[in-house]
Amino acid sequence: MRPFFRLTNLKRPPNSHAAVASPTLIGSAMSTSSSSGADPSPTAAAGCSAFALRQKKEEDSIHKWRTSMSTKLSHAGLSSNHDNGSKSNYNNPLSPPLDLATTFERPPSGDYGDGGLIYSRSCNPTRKLLEDAVGQLEMMPSVNDHDSSCLNETIAPTFAFSSGMAAVASVLLACKSPVKLLIPEDVYHGVPTQLHSSLNDHGVAYESVDMTDCNVVQQKMKENIEKEGTLVVWMESPSNPLCQVTDIQEVCNAVHEIRIQPNENNSRILTVVDSTWAPPCITRPLSLGADAVLHSGTKYLGGHSDVLLGIASCSPMTENGLWLAERLKAVQTSIGAVASPFDCWLTLRGLRTLHLRVERQCQTAMKLAEYLNEHQSVMKCHYPGLESHPQHAVAKQQMVGQGSGGAFGGMLSFEVESESMAMAVAGAVRTIRRATSLGGTETLIEHRASIEPPERRTSPVGLLRLSVGLED
Repeated sequence: MRPFFRLTNLKRPPNSHAAVASPTLIGSAMSTSSSSGADPSPTAAAGCSAFALRQKKEEDSIHKWRTSMSTKLSHAGLSSNHDNGSKSNYNNPLSPPLDLATTFERPPSGDYGDGGLIYSRSCNPTRKLLEDAVGQLEMMPSVNDHDSSCLNETIAPTFAFSSGMAAVASVLLACKSPVKLLIPEDVYHGVPTQLHSSLNDHGVAYESVDMTDCNVVQQKMKENIEKEGTLVVWMESPSNPLCQVTDIQEVCNAVHEIRIQPNENNSRILTVVDSTWAPPCITRPLSLGADAVLHSGTKYLGGHSDVLLGIASCSPMTENGLWLAERLKAVQTSIGAVASPFDCWLTLRGLRTLHLRVERQCQTAMKLAEYLNEHQSVMKCHYPGLESHPQHAVAKQQMVGQGSGGAFGGMLSFEVESESMAMAVAGAVRTIRRATSLGGTETLIEHRASIEPPERRTSPVGLLRLSVGLED
């Protein structure tokens, strides 16, 4: 493990003043004791000198300090520059502040200034902390990313909404109409339901395709690219509830090949990934070429079944990502479906244990999948970690987690012979709770077909979905 600070670095170089601690810095650090009349102690001076030397070394180094995903998550929402009324800048809170104010005082000049707080619909400090924290996570280099110089220091433009479905609608409202979506054949039923019942009358159309077959996706894109407006390639990986895995990088590369061809209608193709089942500590779609990534923060990011929140991050590395970010900010402010400060605060709290929870959930899900896959009453088990899974090879490359061994998520589903048997299994469980949603500390089981709209039901009637919790 790399040491955070080496004592040998405290030695002052001969005839050099470059590494001497700044008197201003030391004075600021010890302002509290100075104001009380006490002389700065040698021990205080030593601590401030070491702090200044470490800062100077980092500034001079061509190799930037790289923070791991686990460390980023453990410190989510913490600031080193919080204006907390202290006489020094070191008494920062170790829990993110919860700002409930809806409006903010206007300066005497009448000018709020660039970035000034006006009204919480347009900006809230707690929401901004969450958006920045998730934006940093989405730009963390993946294990397989050897050329990640553009990552880690960059924050993806990120926007928090009042629910995952509000995030979905906001992304589509940000697109130039008419909008056509290519969605996976297996997808969270809320997406086609929203498209069919609410957005269909507003110029938003959709078509279901096999998103695991890039050739099919490419053909469908070619059929639609000549039309005006925006074509959205909507990926969901793993999919809900059959755990299908889309090769995000392959699809994004295929989209790029079509984008560079002449386009008379000046239409736009966006790649959007719903990565709710694979949070940033498993998969980071922006590093795979996607223009945007969505999460239902209600699930893994919050992680305690007490948050209603959606989040969307746009890529700062693609032209379409930057285009979408500007328009999505306008939609967030004008439509106003923003996440509440308290839900943002709860999600920040959840982020600080995300890596630990997900690691445990992945381990338990793998054991359950292996057990169910061999059970005589189970007809089929769907889990990307099983070698029998049709996209297992893609999952091994894409769902890498914190190591190269694979992190296949905490969600799985399995099929029994009939709907009656599925309901009987769900009715007989003791520790597992019968409920919808996912990503919490408790294991949940759900019969999906009975909750999906009958006219758009895609789940097999004998299928049960499991969200694996933290139990033994």
